[in-house]
Amino acid sequence: MKKPFLVLSALAFSISAVMSPVTASAALPLAVNEQQLPSLAPMLEQVTPAVVSIAVEGKHVSKQQIPEPFRYFFGPNFPSEQLQERPFRGLGSGVIINANKGYVVTNHHVIDGADKIMVQLHDGRELKAELIGSDEMSDIALLRLENTKNLKAIKMADSDKLRVGDFSVAIGNPFGLGQTVTSGIISALGRSGLNIENFENFIQTDAAINSGNSGGALVNLNGELVGINTAILGPNGGNVGIGFAIPSNMVKNLTGQILEYGEVKRGVLGVQGGELTSELAEAFGYETNHGAFVNQVMPGSAAEKAGLKAGDIIVSVNDKAIRTFGELRAKIATLGAGKKVKLGVLRDGDEMDFSVTLQEAEMANLKADHLHQSLQGAEFSNTTAADKVKGVKVTRIDPQSMAARYGLKEGDIIIGLNRQPIRNLGELRKALDKQPSVLALEIKRDVHELYLIIR
Repeated sequence: MKKPFLVLSALAFSISAVMSPVTASAALPLAVNEQQLPSLAPMLEQVTPAVVSIAVEGKHVSKQQIPEPFRYFFGPNFPSEQLQERPFRGLGSGVIINANKGYVVTNHHVIDGADKIMVQLHDGRELKAELIGSDEMSDIALLRLENTKNLKAIKMADSDKLRVGDFSVAIGNPFGLGQTVTSGIISALGRSGLNIENFENFIQTDAAINSGNSGGALVNLNGELVGINTAILGPNGGNVGIGFAIPSNMVKNLTGQILEYGEVKRGVLGVQGGELTSELAEAFGYETNHGAFVNQVMPGSAAEKAGLKAGDIIVSVNDKAIRTFGELRAKIATLGAGKKVKLGVLRDGDEMDFSVTLQEAEMANLKADHLHQSLQGAEFSNTTAADKVKGVKVTRIDPQSMAARYGLKEGDIIIGLNRQPIRNLGELRKALDKQPSVLALEIKRDVHELYLIIR
């Protein structure tokens, strides 16, 4: 049975719901017999200005089937489907990670498809934000505020130092009520296999997290960011004490790549495997059942070049312990292509270290829904060496789509947009983030170059 995981953006609430942050009153006396009682208030006074509420507006584009009588009347060339736009509004949370430059991190699903992004600060100010870049596969997005005056950023902790049982505090905008704080502990680390994201290495917490908390902060008692709240496990959509956050170290790596490249360039090790079960550990004579079991090393991969073999057990990355194969996969993917990593490996009872230079993952197809409305119905990927040109390739296109009607074809390679060179998906996404009303696409088709104008 599929577990009812929920991402946390509260789409059903009005934007006005975020205009008045909720003020919580103390439930305990401040002192007993003149002894000061412990309180989170001093820490929160320093941290809450860095946590913001996010309101988005946009249009969902869906396909509607044309009734058969109309198709019969107009002939076989009449399109079988038409595109239908429906406006939507959504709410979420975000965290200021750089005050000088106005950078705000949130979840990809909070801003996905948004035409307008507004951010409300802790002091009530409302600012426009632009999308710098996002990564759907890890559910991270980076925004830039238009005004950087009097902003306060949060300090990031080393999430690899978290331990089960550490206290945690969740801050966000649940149900559009305004800024709300809840507390709990770290319940588990390295959660994966949940089918929430493609690359999972979640922190689990019992701090109450609800719809609208997406993109909000999970902090330690020092007021440092340890994670970005992302999803909950709830049978009826409510909180049952099982929430998940993306670790701060993962956030740091992903946002750094978005700033440098305009996209995430995933590192690839080139191994296949699974969890080190107690049965496998017993069969190989190992006392531990923590680590990633390698059952295949891909030919020509970074792992093969470094000397890894099938049957190896990877127990650490850069001297940080690895508990599961999912954790290994997520850490390698977010470290980035070209990075050198140190792997701790168990082989035949001996522990040894390997230095590996990660290769770049081939980027999966990206749907145009995440790029521009006028390109709806097309899918794109970066070109490869076989294409002999740098650009963005059309890997699939719906014949009835708007882009197809303007002349875009499968196999076309976009090498320019509005007189700007386009060498990869990151550059295309960055150019389209400006939402130009007219797209002048420079196309390489077979041996010819041509322009397509899409309005």
